[in-house]
Amino acid sequence: TAIGKSKRISNPGCYPTGFIGLTRPLVDAGILPEGTALTVNAISGYSGGGKALMNVFENESHEPWGAYGLSLKHKHTPEMAKYSKLNKQPIFQPAVGTFDQGMVVSVPVHYSWMTEGVSGTKIHDALKQHYEGSKFVEIMPLGEEAVKESGLLERGAFLAPDTLKNTNKLQLFVFANDDDGTCLLMARLDNLGKGASGAAVQNLNLSLGFEETTGLL
Repeated sequence: TAIGKSKRISNPGCYPTGFIGLTRPLVDAGILPEGTALTVNAISGYSGGGKALMNVFENESHEPWGAYGLSLKHKHTPEMAKYSKLNKQPIFQPAVGTFDQGMVVSVPVHYSWMTEGVSGTKIHDALKQHYEGSKFVEIMPLGEEAVKESGLLERGAFLAPDTLKNTNKLQLFVFANDDDGTCLLMARLDNLGKGASGAAVQNLNLSLGFEETTGLL
């Protein structure tokens, strides 16, 4: 692999892992044009803020939920633009919630921004084809009803951010409304797993010629 032959390997940030994981396959498939101006709404567990923020949430009075990055100059947006191949920085609105680990990254898209004839099924199929054979990335059932029937929504309505805690897994969802020409792409992962140390161990395994899944859940 390219990673196995590389001397320098970088790991994506936790938020970019979700954003790039959702958008890069669509750019490669010719569905999402380069230069498309997107927005990213995401929530992470408080562990993403390091020891100082963990101390606040675990030992001090704190807000139940907090938006940040309000300067619109978040350090992760250049990475999102470059490695998605969109070459356009998204408007990124991150937030922190009162849970320690986990993350959901959401990217809303109008069909009018994409190639003609796109549908939820085509978007979903493009992701499935891109990640075929992947050991850690799972493309979830298409649409709200299918996701609900699979028991993936809490109380039949809510996508929990902490389901993949302590794993290197990445789940990608496509919630499509073909009638109105809109789609919500969502990624769920552990900010400290697939979004950090899990990806580092995975790359280490590849670089050393070990089985890719060694030491990972």
